[in-house]
Amino acid sequence: MSPLDYYPWQYEVAQNWLRHTDRFAHAWLIHGVTGIGKVQFAKAAAAALLCAQPQAGVACGQCTSCQWVRAGTHPDLRWLRPESYQALEDPEAVSTKTPSKHLRIEQLRALSDWFHTTTHRGGFRVVVLYPAESMNHVTANALLKILEEPIEKTVFLLVSDNYPSLLPTVISRCRRLDLAIPSTEQSVQWLQGQQVTEPEAWLAAVGGAPVAALQASQQHTEPYPTWLVQLAQHLVQRQPKAILALADQLEAVPTAVWIDTLQRFYVDLQCCAIEQAPRYYVGLTKLYQQLAPHISLLALQSQWKWLLAQKKQAEHPLNAKLLVHTALERVAQSSAIS
Repeated sequence: MSPLDYYPWQYEVAQNWLRHTDRFAHAWLIHGVTGIGKVQFAKAAAAALLCAQPQAGVACGQCTSCQWVRAGTHPDLRWLRPESYQALEDPEAVSTKTPSKHLRIEQLRALSDWFHTTTHRGGFRVVVLYPAESMNHVTANALLKILEEPIEKTVFLLVSDNYPSLLPTVISRCRRLDLAIPSTEQSVQWLQGQQVTEPEAWLAAVGGAPVAALQASQQHTEPYPTWLVQLAQHLVQRQPKAILALADQLEAVPTAVWIDTLQRFYVDLQCCAIEQAPRYYVGLTKLYQQLAPHISLLALQSQWKWLLAQKKQAEHPLNAKLLVHTALERVAQSSAIS
């Protein structure tokens, strides 16, 4: 997707937001749930700010500035992101074997000379920084010093999935722009245009975020992992201890991913326990209906809260293997059919 383009559900927001660029704030915190296209929105907005003849918040796509943005060579645009993100977007741009997941202070300091150069045709200078949570304390403080003394014609666009985790002082220096999840109808229509079969199921599985739904459909054959189906089947068959054999499968999955999956599983069970439709994995409805009436609602809520607590340290678990085994043992204890 071109860095000049918005997703269909973003045009109206962009038009309203970029209507008065003559009074534009020097730093914006663009936030919302994961998988709705926030980074793409920021890139397209940067292109519009740099465009010689933007039309209603959209870059024209024809001027020299737009051509530079499309080629990734605009002299007044910088995209700041961790090496791990660079490796995904342009594998040849990163030479290290283990790209960093954090935005390093050296990357920010490298912009020092650039901040004091003359901008192209006297226009804006734009920095798109994502994800903002990838900044450690040192990098965040360095950014804070820059934001405390705004540089003329320089705009920072910070993109965040979880802005409350940022330094309060950084948040206070930014104007916030909350991007909402598009409507289910609009998301389904877009997913159908991307040739996604059963878009409703994929959309539900990721909590309603269309870009995340598309990515999931491209990477997997079902909206839910095989190990989750096996886990639910073991519980239905009154073989809770059998789920411990799934440990190897979970250990091959990033900690944050399997924790998210189990959290959604428990949300669905709670929905079915109070006779409501499951929110995420609708394809498992029959298994849910066999499980939910026989499990304590208190036990389901307790397990969900425990998973929520573990999620806070998912990026750096003290012992990932031990956490998997502990989680499965808790599932066996709390979800066994009485």
